[in-house]
Amino acid sequence: MKNSDFDLEIEELALQLTDMLSATLYFAGVQEDKLKEASDAYIDAIDIVLGDDDEAEMGVEEIIKIVKYLKQNQPDLFFN
Repeated sequence: MKNSDFDLEIEELALQLTDMLSATLYFAGVQEDKLKEASDAYIDAIDIVLGDDDEAEMGVEEIIKIVKYLKQNQPDLFFN
């Protein structure tokens, strides 16, 4: 595989992850018109919730912690 093929594959995977994050937030209760804002808030909350440790695990438990953090700290993103 050429480097350009790898780059394209990485870009496609990144887009899929972005879509998966939006779907996760939607099913967590984020209003559809606030998915972009919630995705940005989620990215910002990673360091707050997990710290600045670049080696920190990013599994299901950590994702749940971040979503719970958002629900507590940015309830305006979610349905009432």
